[in-house]
Amino acid sequence: MPRNTASAARDTRDTSANVPASGRGGAEARRGPTGDPLLAAKFAIPAVPRTLVHRQRLLDRLTAGTAGPLTLITGPAGAGKTTLAASWVAEGTAPGPVVWLTAEHEDRAPGEFWAYVLEALRHHEVELPEDPDRPGSAEFVEHSLLATLASGLARRNRPVVFVLDGLDQVPVREVTSALDFVLSHAGPSLRLVVISRVDPLLPLHRYRAQGRICEIRSADLAFTEQEASMLLRGHGLESCEESADVLTTRTGGWAAGLRLCALEMQRSDDPSGFARSFAASQSAVADYLLAEVLDAQPETTRDLLMRSSILERVHPDLANTLTGREDAEWILAGLARAGAFVESVAGTRWCRFQPLFAEVLRTHLRHHHPGLEPRLRRRAAVWLADHGWLTEAVEQAAAAADWEWASARVVEHLEIGRLLTGPEAQRLEGCFAGMPRDLPDAASALVAGACAAARYDFVGCRAQLDRAGEHIRTAQAQPSAETRLALSLLRLLSLPGGGDRDAAREADRTLDLAGCVPRSRRAEHPEIEALRRYGLARGLLLTGRLGAARAAFAAFAAAADGRTDATDVVRHHSLGMLALLESLRGELNEAEKHARLALATARDRSVPPARRSGIGHLALAGVALERGDLRGARHHLDLGSECPDAELDPVARTELLVARAHLNLAQGRWRDALAEIEDRPPSLPPWPAQRVALADSAVQLARGDPTAAISALREAGPDASAHVIALARAHLASGDADRALALLPPPDDQGDAGIRQRVAVLLIRAHAALLAKDTESAHRILGEALSTARPETLRRPFLEAGPWVRHLLELRPHMAHRHAWLGSPSAPLVVEQLSVRERQVLEHCAQVMSTEEIAEAMCLSVNTVKTHLRSIFRKLVVSRRGEAVRRARELGLL
Repeated sequence: MPRNTASAARDTRDTSANVPASGRGGAEARRGPTGDPLLAAKFAIPAVPRTLVHRQRLLDRLTAGTAGPLTLITGPAGAGKTTLAASWVAEGTAPGPVVWLTAEHEDRAPGEFWAYVLEALRHHEVELPEDPDRPGSAEFVEHSLLATLASGLARRNRPVVFVLDGLDQVPVREVTSALDFVLSHAGPSLRLVVISRVDPLLPLHRYRAQGRICEIRSADLAFTEQEASMLLRGHGLESCEESADVLTTRTGGWAAGLRLCALEMQRSDDPSGFARSFAASQSAVADYLLAEVLDAQPETTRDLLMRSSILERVHPDLANTLTGREDAEWILAGLARAGAFVESVAGTRWCRFQPLFAEVLRTHLRHHHPGLEPRLRRRAAVWLADHGWLTEAVEQAAAAADWEWASARVVEHLEIGRLLTGPEAQRLEGCFAGMPRDLPDAASALVAGACAAARYDFVGCRAQLDRAGEHIRTAQAQPSAETRLALSLLRLLSLPGGGDRDAAREADRTLDLAGCVPRSRRAEHPEIEALRRYGLARGLLLTGRLGAARAAFAAFAAAADGRTDATDVVRHHSLGMLALLESLRGELNEAEKHARLALATARDRSVPPARRSGIGHLALAGVALERGDLRGARHHLDLGSECPDAELDPVARTELLVARAHLNLAQGRWRDALAEIEDRPPSLPPWPAQRVALADSAVQLARGDPTAAISALREAGPDASAHVIALARAHLASGDADRALALLPPPDDQGDAGIRQRVAVLLIRAHAALLAKDTESAHRILGEALSTARPETLRRPFLEAGPWVRHLLELRPHMAHRHAWLGSPSAPLVVEQLSVRERQVLEHCAQVMSTEEIAEAMCLSVNTVKTHLRSIFRKLVVSRRGEAVRRARELGLL
């Protein structure tokens, strides 16, 4: 339990010196060298607020820091520095008596400062073997005083913790040099805790080199989301805890900002609504920042801050461009050193403003200089673009509503592909969210089309491309090669799938136009060729050229391995498509491998969620279905349905629909499967349309209507092999075995058929032989089908074939034994490897340990263990611990 600080100091004081304290308590001892009284309020340890958030991570840092000579707590105004130190003192974990001194601007004179230091020791009843004489002059301190003080401290049996709050108010070299002298010569008996907005004029480099300093900086002081939730609860706002993440982001974890927000939320009729719409410029936060920071600056500094506040990050040269002066670097560096809510970006000349501070500054800019902001933003956009910061340049132009400049910059500098792929694609697309869609220029239409394609809205993309083409045709000037290249590339990527020749022709045109662009510029944009190759492969897929599409996706995925971040999104999509095509062929092992790579590329290369495709999950759902793992199939279907392409992309939407239908069939729910089929989109490209027709035929067979199954296949579709097999199955089910067999290719002429197609053909032949009473041939052909399927653990064709397969196996026990793999589904796929910590948690679960016991054994918090468990459940496709342990044992993880 926290103890009273004064009593704690008395309890831990060293009385072994047995030297009487001369002059203690006398009137003379309470006056400084100027004759003014020494103010006792400066020695008071601040009371901790009633709504204090217990921040154990920082308290532990302070406890560890005071084991050494120097602990430094630095941060801007309101960062919670003093509150942290005071709460630590109240904990009663200091290694000795605590002395507190709050320094102020008036204490800059060396004599005055050291008079306060000595009086602080006396006030907190820290006895020394010999009392130093008080300073005789405000401007000077005798070395003997410092030596006597250091010697007296060094001779103590227990250390003294001296908390010096506000050392930034005493930026005097004579004071800090003397402080360093005393700290160095007092030995382990003095533990100094310095609280400051800026780094003090102490030789910090030396303390760091010697490992004799503990530093708690503004980043450490920033509240975490969990701590912000605790703060809201402390203010009676339990129902608003979901607002913690919003406020933490808006305030940057700034303690005073969070506390002021909490107070205003208490007064609000709609606290959660206040948090969502919180505007720093219209709150007590603004008053605090104005009084503590902005008003304290000279006019030139305030002007620079207001003009630079339009930027997310500030470069001195850019700030000079905005102000028309040349002093930005000096001013910004000074503000960063002073902790004035300006923070240097490590290793660069850039700096950032605290988010709320920047918001208040922008409000002041608009109030004091109406109409200036758009002009500043245009000026900043030009500077940023000229220096290679395209996304930030476009953000500034968009904020100024200069859409034509922003669009032209993207198109003419061949940046159109970066709206679709690359680490900043989502951010760049977001810049154009507010752009009108009817601007009178081709570049704006091209950018709008690219943004639509990025959202998988290919219909909207084609509409914008038509508008761009019309602007190009009616323009007086000849369009640039970059403009024509952007138009051709987007047309390729958004082809509706009318014919494979269209894809090849557009891909060739894109390649020719790329050759008209300077080679140096092409080299800067590898995403253009990556998108061209992906667009060609996708066009081939939509038209049913499956072999060519598979080869194209495979070639690109291999070529893109190890490329720059600019092609990661395209590689993620290509690997997913490749896995899907492999799963349809029955090449399940390869499909699983490439689907895992697709998901890993998205995860490890930081592909944003809005750019992730669900095709990889749909491929894994297909693999799970083919292996009879219905739970795994549903898991991946659910994940695939949450991806942004599930509703608009024709391939993703079709595969989701078809896989759900097959899952329902596998569970005996043909009516639900039929409902899925009837929910098909009104118009689809040739291959997706055929995929739906094939699934429709399978559903009709399951409901016992071969005639309807044949009718569903009235149009052949581009995949002749799949069509023939489905039609043969339907005719066989209708009793026309001769016609079914006549449709099939000769046994020795399978061409490029995949494993699944070969197995399906063999099963049709085996069933036909059985119907013809040729049991021997039926067994032989079934055995061939099983041997073909075994390497891939391909089960679904046998499960769909009907009970005759089991009947034949029962007649041949040795065959059933040899192919026992057919009888039990394999363990569900584990797409992500378990981490070391997750494996350790799983091992403890296997020992039937509780969450609390696991946390204690692993030295983790209970919440961290729960997070690991959720991750384990997701990866193993389970919902309970027991299931996780069983699944892990099946997979050999335990």
